[in-house]
Amino acid sequence: MSLTGIAETLWHRISGSQPAPPAWVVAVTALAALLVVLNNRSWHPAGKLITIAHEGGHALVSVLSGRRLEGIRLHADSSGVTYSRGKRNGPGLVLTAAAGYLAPSLLGAGAAALLAARHDTALLWLSLALLAATFLAIRNAFGALAVLVTAAGVFAVSYFASAAVQAGFAYLAAWFLLFGGLRPALELARRRPAGQRGGRSDADQLARLTRVPRGVWVALFILVGAAALALGARLLVPLP
Repeated sequence: MSLTGIAETLWHRISGSQPAPPAWVVAVTALAALLVVLNNRSWHPAGKLITIAHEGGHALVSVLSGRRLEGIRLHADSSGVTYSRGKRNGPGLVLTAAAGYLAPSLLGAGAAALLAARHDTALLWLSLALLAATFLAIRNAFGALAVLVTAAGVFAVSYFASAAVQAGFAYLAAWFLLFGGLRPALELARRRPAGQRGGRSDADQLARLTRVPRGVWVALFILVGAAALALGARLLVPLP
């Protein structure tokens, strides 16, 4: 087959729609994602996927707001940091700082919208594109490995797996982003404030930049995450 034929076949697979999975698939993937998020042992490795989305959100918004992205570092303890250059205050920096905790939940809601429109394969390939863009910004070995392993898993499912397996994987990923996006925000709410100068979390940074109390930003992260979860569930759960 020629390159043109391969491209046409691939585009047909990506742009086409897939049948809705059985209701039990939606329920089982939701339960599995929730258990992974709630269990500390499973969350330790799986939470790194949320970190990738978190730092990717910082990176994307920094570029969109006109800042110069310098790189992303992901660490084995599920922490990460995104470096960008630009003004030390102003709306661009505020949006960049706020994007991290919001990104996983918003990505989960977007994934739910694609699945509700029956574009399971498109969701997987879009995820690959976002992972590829993130990989280009990674500046440490562990981060590069984490993104490569994640991308390899998504590619294997999107290219080699059956439509049924792709659907289950896509629904599991969407539920995981929706549930997993809330956990870091709730953990941030339980963490004691480190003070006006000593705090290193996104909420502490936003408080210093805007003079809006840290608790308001934490509440915003939780509210957006909860709203994304409610919307995502409404899109993913089939109505009778």
